[in-house]
This record gives sequence, structure tokens and C-alpha cells, in this order.
Amino acid sequence: MSWTRKILRVNLSKGTCTPEALNMDWAMLYLGQRGLASKYLIEEIDPKCDALGPDNKLIMATGPLTGTMASTAGRYSVVCKSPLTGAIAASNSGGFLGAEMKFAGWDMIIFEGKSKKPVYLLMQDDKVELCSADAIWGKSAWETDDILHATHQDPQMRIACVGRTAEAGCLYSGVMNDKHRAAGRSGVGTVMAAKNLKAVAIRGTGGVGNLEDAKKFMDAVDAGKQVLAENAVTGEGLPTYGTQILMNLINGVGGLPAYNMRDVGFDRADDISGEAMAEPRKSDGKPNLTTNSGCFACTIACGRISTVDKTHFSVKDKPQYHGASGGLEYEAAWALGADTGVSDLDALTYVNFLCNEDGFDPITFGGTVAAAMEMFEAGDITSKDTGGLELKFGSAEALVAAAELLVTGEGFAKDLALGSKRLCEKYKRPELSMAVKGQEFAAYDPRGIQGMGLGYATSNRGACHLRSYTVASEVLGIPVKTEQADAEGKPELVKAFQDATAVVDSVGLCLFTTFAWGMDNIAPQIDAACEGDWSVENCLEAGERIWNMERLFNQAAGFTADDDKLPKRLLKEAIKG
Repeated sequence: MSWTRKILRVNLSKGTCTPEALNMDWAMLYLGQRGLASKYLIEEIDPKCDALGPDNKLIMATGPLTGTMASTAGRYSVVCKSPLTGAIAASNSGGFLGAEMKFAGWDMIIFEGKSKKPVYLLMQDDKVELCSADAIWGKSAWETDDILHATHQDPQMRIACVGRTAEAGCLYSGVMNDKHRAAGRSGVGTVMAAKNLKAVAIRGTGGVGNLEDAKKFMDAVDAGKQVLAENAVTGEGLPTYGTQILMNLINGVGGLPAYNMRDVGFDRADDISGEAMAEPRKSDGKPNLTTNSGCFACTIACGRISTVDKTHFSVKDKPQYHGASGGLEYEAAWALGADTGVSDLDALTYVNFLCNEDGFDPITFGGTVAAAMEMFEAGDITSKDTGGLELKFGSAEALVAAAELLVTGEGFAKDLALGSKRLCEKYKRPELSMAVKGQEFAAYDPRGIQGMGLGYATSNRGACHLRSYTVASEVLGIPVKTEQADAEGKPELVKAFQDATAVVDSVGLCLFTTFAWGMDNIAPQIDAACEGDWSVENCLEAGERIWNMERLFNQAAGFTADDDKLPKRLLKEAIKG
């Protein structure tokens, strides 16, 4: 089993919370989390609905392995129609909230309608209620977390919430949980705020004991953990440097884009790398990296906890940022750093703190600022437009000021909150938005890593590295080495990664396990935990089914094959740098 077989339907318009039986026929086809939540969404909303209107639904869903002893089994997804892209959104987060939802006895929460006043959902096992959010509306995600913990006096309560940027309508706001874990992409937090839903606070005192074959499951889990421990990436690289181990590696193989993807290669990549985070600063003798951290049941612990030099210009008069908090991951370091030309590690860390504090996606924010910088350089955007902000490539001060401005929702922040596609359209330079379907690229240039280009173009949620991470094969040789500059064989490679990723995203596991695990490691864990036949072949068939279902949603929403294209810059301009 491992499903709780129970979902909660929350009608925000009526103020009701109603338990329902999980549709097990669907679960046997779509597993859980991304797949099953997407099935519910597709069956219940019009794909052409206004993403920020009451007819859109917001679904928080766990997978059948969430909350179990499988390594990294703490994931949950937030699914809705995206306000940034208009496509289906399925944003994945770690931390501890997903497991807590399972411990409380729920597979999924469906939010529908819109509350007349700000509310939050309080879930304490079977006891669920909507509570007034007057005391937390207008607060940051960090403040919200602190206030709710103080209110309910339970340090083990897990909280997911939105920050002030979501309330202000920033189209790429995420849902934050555990203060620095995020369902961060595609604007799922903006949808949550549009429903006047500020937070979800969960405390579960049960467990996940309904496994189909407990002994077989533990044997498969133990074998899987051994594989992770012995792998160079999951056993050594990620625990030591986190995903930031990739900064110098991707730069070295000619795949790191810079300056709004105008160039490939960043000559100061080493200054913002994982190695740099671990080195003592010259200013105070302390490293940026304080420690690593892990999510629920994680045996990898790739998370970064960082501190900024207290004398750094970004924080010297702001003691609230002097403590340790969630540090830079590779994608954020690239988007805030190489893409904007900024190599000040502490400045990037501070901006990353702001992204966590108020819940806005650092990838889309960095890509939007980079596009604005290129337009500022060309004279399309002026200091009059920005309110005096000199948006110059390489300026740490400009990056910090832009992030602080976004949180206020005032002035030029309203433009930055649009994302690069709408921003570039507004200033009549649409070709400078480095995005697909309105969502910005991650830290791999498709001209240098061909499979990623096809993955970006065909991704169902817009440009995304986590829908088909062919870097594993093209750069790292996992599971087999393919030539990164060669387009031959990449359609088959991309499809294989897309199908397998859909499975991982739907069972409650972290995608980073796949640096070491293949489906032959994952399928036995699913098969032992869940009823039915979950062979490798059946798992991959479910992955393909999930992918095609998302594709059908997008087609019904108005997307066509013409939307599966990269920006002209990446098709016509040769690599520079």
C-alpha cells in the first residue's frame, strides 16, 4: 500500500475541509505526487482557466514512498496551472513537510476556490481547520514560520507558506517550507497567495507502516543506500560541495552560460563555486559554508547552510542576516552570479537569503535581472525606468538592490516581477528573454550540451533542467557517456530521462539519487512498498503516461509544437566566451 488512501479537499470559498478516499485506480496508473496530482488537476479544471483566478486549483501531494525509510523519501509536489507560463506546473520540494503530511494520514490536499479573507490551514492528524491569517498576512516566509510555531507551541510542526512577493503578485513566487526548502519554480506560490491562502501548518503523529512487503522493502532500501554511499557523486561530491560541485565542472567543459546567455564560460566561476564556499574568506577568516544539511530520510545531505561576513555591504546594518541559513545551490549561484556577471559570493548568498525569506525563484529572478541588464546596457531600459537603479552587468550592488526592490513590490519591482518574457516584451526586446514557454533556463547552455537543448525545448513546464537531466550522461557519463556536442541519439536520450524523472517525481524520492541509482534500484523499492506489479518496465510506462498527460493539458491550454523552441540567440548565435 504505502498510500494513506485519503485526501483532503479544502474549498476556500466555502471555508470547508472535506476528507475523501484517494482514487486508487488513478494511483495505480500515476503513482502519486507529480503524476497523481496532475491527474486530479487535469480532471478538475479547465486548462484555459485564469491561473490566478478561483477556478484554478492548487494541489499539495506526497508520493507512495514519502515518509518511509527509503533514502530521500521526504518529497512533496505543488501542482497547479502556472501563472508564469500558462502551462501545467509541478514544483517539487524536500525538507520535512511532505513526510509530516503522510504522518498526519494524508496523501494529498486539494485547495479550490478563493477565501474572502487571508487564511491558513492547520492540520493536526485528522483534525483540520482553516484559521485566520490576519497576523501573518504581509509577513515574510521566515516571519510566518516563526509566528505559527510560536502560536501553536509545537517545534515539530512543519510549515509551508508564501512570502510577500507572492502576495504582491510576482509571477515566479514559490511555496517555502522549513524556511529554506522550496517548491520554487513556475509561480506556484503566486497561485497560493491569489487564493488568500498564506500557509499550511502540519503536525502528524502517525507513521507510514502500511507497506506491501516490509521485509522486502527494507532489503531494497538497504541495498539502495549502499549504492548511494559507494558512489563518488552521492557519497562524496554532493555531501562535500553540494550541487555547487558543478560550477567549475560545467564551466570547464564549455557548458556554463554567462551574461544573459550571451557568452559561454565565466572567467570568475571559481569565485562562486562550491570550492570557494568552503574556503576561509580573507575578510574574517571564516568560510561561506557553515555546514551541510539533509532533508527527511536523506543519506546524501547536499543542502548548504551558509553565513555572510557581517561587515559585507549587503548585511552590515542588517543583523537579522548575520546568522546561518540556506546557502547557494548551483542553479541559484549561476542565475544570480554568472548570468548577471556578479562574482561576489557573499552578495549572491545574501540575495539567496532574500529568495528564501520571501519565496521567489532565484533562477527566474536571476534570468530576469540578466535580461534587464542587457536591455539597460543597450539603452532599452534607462535609469528613469528603474528609479535610478544602475543595472550593469557585474554589479553586486545592482543585484542586491534589485532583490530588495522586488520584495517591496514597488516601482521597477513591478516590471521585475513579470519574469523575463513579459519584461522583454514590454521593452520591445522579446528576443532577449532566455526562456521556453515563459520560464527561464537553468545553468547549462544548450549550444554546449545538446541534449539539454532538446530537454529545455520540450519540457512540459517550460525551460527546466529537472525534467530531463541529460548532463548526467553528456558530462558525467551516467549511466553511459554520450558526446555533449553531438545531436545524434539525443531524442532517445531525452525521452529516457523524461520518463524516468516522471517516476522519481511521483513516488516521493529526490532526483539526486539518480546520480547513483538506475530504475533497477528504484523499482524494487516501489514494488515492495506498493500493491501491484511495479517492474522496471511498468514504472517507465507510468512515467511515459505521466509525461503524455501533462502534454495533453498544455495542448488543451493552447500550446502547440511551435512553443517547443529555443530562443533565436541559442539557435543562431555561435558560442562566445
